[in-house]
Amino acid sequence: MKISPLWLAAVAAALTVVLSAAGGPRAEAMKLTLAAPIRTWDEAVPLGNGLLGGLLWGEDGTLKLSLDRGDLWDERPAPGNPLAGFTYAKIEKLVAARDNDAISKIADGAYFTEHPTKIPAGRIEVDLAPGQTISSFELDLTTATGRAMLGANAAVEAFFSAAEPVALLRIPGDAPRALRLLAPASVRKLGYADPVRGGSRTAQWFTQTTAEGHVTCIYAGTRRVGDATLIATTVTFSPADGADVVGAARVRVEAALGAGFEARLKPHVAWWRDFWAKSSVTLPDEQVLRHYYLVQYFYGAASRTGAPPIPLQGVWTADAGELPPWKGDYHHDLNTQMTYMGYQAAGRFEEGRVFLDFMNDRLPAFRKFAAGFLQQPGAAVPAVMTLAGQPLGGWAQYSLAPVHGAWVGHLFYLHWRYTGDKKFLRDEAYPWCREIGEALRGMLRPDVHGVLVLPLSASPEAWNNSMRAWVTPNSNYDLACLRMLFLGNEEMAAALGDAPAAKAWGKLAADLGPLHVNARQQLKISPDEDLVFSHRHLATVMGIYPFNLLNIEGSEGDREVIRASVHDIDRLGVVEWCGYSYTWMSALRARIGEPEAALWHLKAYLHAFVLRNGFHANGDQTKTGFSSMDYRPFTLEGNFLACAAVHEMLLQSWNARPGSGGNGPIRIFPSMPWRWHEAAFANLIAEGGHRVSAARENNATTWLQVVAGRDGELRIRDNFGGRTPEWNRPNVTKTGDDFVFRVKARDTISATLPKPASIPPPPPDAFLDDVPVAPKSPGVPMYP
Repeated sequence: MKISPLWLAAVAAALTVVLSAAGGPRAEAMKLTLAAPIRTWDEAVPLGNGLLGGLLWGEDGTLKLSLDRGDLWDERPAPGNPLAGFTYAKIEKLVAARDNDAISKIADGAYFTEHPTKIPAGRIEVDLAPGQTISSFELDLTTATGRAMLGANAAVEAFFSAAEPVALLRIPGDAPRALRLLAPASVRKLGYADPVRGGSRTAQWFTQTTAEGHVTCIYAGTRRVGDATLIATTVTFSPADGADVVGAARVRVEAALGAGFEARLKPHVAWWRDFWAKSSVTLPDEQVLRHYYLVQYFYGAASRTGAPPIPLQGVWTADAGELPPWKGDYHHDLNTQMTYMGYQAAGRFEEGRVFLDFMNDRLPAFRKFAAGFLQQPGAAVPAVMTLAGQPLGGWAQYSLAPVHGAWVGHLFYLHWRYTGDKKFLRDEAYPWCREIGEALRGMLRPDVHGVLVLPLSASPEAWNNSMRAWVTPNSNYDLACLRMLFLGNEEMAAALGDAPAAKAWGKLAADLGPLHVNARQQLKISPDEDLVFSHRHLATVMGIYPFNLLNIEGSEGDREVIRASVHDIDRLGVVEWCGYSYTWMSALRARIGEPEAALWHLKAYLHAFVLRNGFHANGDQTKTGFSSMDYRPFTLEGNFLACAAVHEMLLQSWNARPGSGGNGPIRIFPSMPWRWHEAAFANLIAEGGHRVSAARENNATTWLQVVAGRDGELRIRDNFGGRTPEWNRPNVTKTGDDFVFRVKARDTISATLPKPASIPPPPPDAFLDDVPVAPKSPGVPMYP
């Protein structure tokens, strides 16, 4: 193929843009700077290595480091173990008798007690040397290093080693006046004995015995090296670290101090260098770009192989004298699923596997739950569960509903779709989803119309914990979860060559009947109830996002349902929304080709629902009308949905017919807001494992590259506005709206396109403000 000089010039211009993404983001986007003082733990600098987590904060001459460890749990059942012997069949009988109070007495009685719960580890406090005062705090995302600035020219540095379960701090200047270890006061509520303290000339520690007989040790050692003081600290826990938790901690701390700060920092920085090399994006919106990278950092800091996956607060359990909000548990009615929706396109498959492997390892507990509670074969996931996979209870309509494992199954399915990992499909994804499907299949019964329904149904968290929350089966939430699981199982079984199983799963999906819509073509809560109030959980539109059961490439009827449903949610307003509602809606609007609405929702979240260190606070912190709720507890799913929303704007690759096999077309910059005139990304991942890079100038794609992830057909959507790509290979064919290629794994396809002479005028719905304004009407509350 002859290469023209114009083609080479276009490539050079586009690469100038895209290499800024490939080389990583601008330095300012990789730094979080916070003014001192930081007086609350939930505004602290977050550090972590998956197993251990820390929050760096403080004021004046006192530095604080709150410590956490992912597997610190009190797994004791609630007093009297109310859930013992409680079954789904009993709930059926009580619902039939309209005795919701009796259900609540058991399920809420199990949850609204002090344990089970995630528990905090403790805190280190350092009184700095006379004359040293903290002026500000920084987090360098590039190296995962926190700093407490002591004026312009000195800083305390801290990192949680990516290579070892230990953290190191280096304090310049004279030795600190004092170092204290504080045990968490909150564990007194669990009936624990006082901690046992110990120390030596250069170290101090305490041990905390739990009611289950486990022991936690918080250990800190110090050493003077030149004109600086090193502090090494760790958290050990029995039985994971053996019976001698003090001895295990001492070995780690002394090894770290002996090696020195720089020696331990080197492999840590190397790990993070590899982490950031996976993929990158460049956006003209500094606020969005900073948050995107901070949240990607959360994956590296809180989701590591060999450690528990991210619960509600990750490895940053509350340090405020109280046990963590919502027990710091694993919520599967949206929290865990949305927490792990931001990794696929970024190529962070190791971090994503942490959750999937964790859930796979708990299959024995899930089988026991299916057999004992549902009285079914297969496996079932408690929607609210402990680290060990035990049910916690709570509002029974959701915490004990059987379908939430189906939504978790979607993540197994997506991981396979993105990676093409046949071993994962054979050994983990399909077997796990098959067992979840077996339990649900056993519960389904045909109604009078022959449609398969569950005995009971609900729509999280509509009508909260009232009798009205039990809706006519199936709710659209249950229906969407069931259909997505069965279609995914159909596709996975077919890929493994099990045609009879694939056919059976496909028939189950079909026998569920259609999603419920009203005469106005709006998705309903259930067969006989419309959504008539603002609601934080977008359960009625699950079929649009994340499941894609309804999409804009479906029938005109599908598109009308999408338009009518989403815009009616707009009408109902935000009065009952949380922060995650905004990022969920942002991702959904990007998926359906409404980029300006996607950007508005994303910017509203960043404006009103983010604490200054980036943590997602559930309530409206501005108190300016973005929600009626202004409470503060932080959870992480809202953060990760923000990443998912950005990915939906930059790259989409979904299949318009879930379960049918094959890959959808690669859609480059499919949902970009008008004001993002220039953008680039490098090595984002499309379904099929294809590695995609692209550049955008003057609101148009000017360069793209796809490195094939597997052999077969690869399609690239022509959304180039009539401009003709100049490809790096001859005889490119086009079928419908897609350019079609036959590729081998690792083949590279690239193209340049002419740069438009100017930026086009904004569309009528363009969001042009830096700060969003809350809707004039807050909307319709659930309980007027």
